[in-house]
Amino acid sequence: MQRHIRTRLVTAAAAVLVAAGTVTAGVSTAEPEHAKTTATRSAKPTKAQIAALFDGWNAALQTGDPDKVADRYAKDAVLLPTLSAEIRTDRAGIVDYFVGFLAKKPVGVKVRTVINVLDENSAIDTGLYEFHLTDPVTGAKSTAEARYTYEYEKRGGKWLIVNHHSSLLPTES
Repeated sequence: MQRHIRTRLVTAAAAVLVAAGTVTAGVSTAEPEHAKTTATRSAKPTKAQIAALFDGWNAALQTGDPDKVADRYAKDAVLLPTLSAEIRTDRAGIVDYFVGFLAKKPVGVKVRTVINVLDENSAIDTGLYEFHLTDPVTGAKSTAEARYTYEYEKRGGKWLIVNHHSSLLPTES
């Protein structure tokens, strides 16, 4: 009798495990504990996901709101801007730069990009881009060709720029 009850319990337990997807044809498919913690960590972002961060930054430029652009930078970010010799190391400085830059109605276009995903929380996007600008007084159109580096970190679940260097492309000699 006890053997019969034990057989029923084992059979019932096996049915529950199969229904839960942890046993298939007598082989356990349950993840070991160390695999669960690895699986729940953030995966490394793709290069396309990092490239899209520039698109979001460029879209923030299109709003004309320097605060929206500054929101894409970390509190301790460093900005070496394209059209200024002043290094910006705080939000106020970053906003100040974008007040003047946004007056030119910039539209950024990447020419060449090289993305290095360092880990699940950091990546670097570097390359060449150009800005199509409009003079706020005369309406004259111009293009600024520049090289850039964006260093991104994922902080509090949000990708932010921690270092942004942009400088005019040197003329060839």
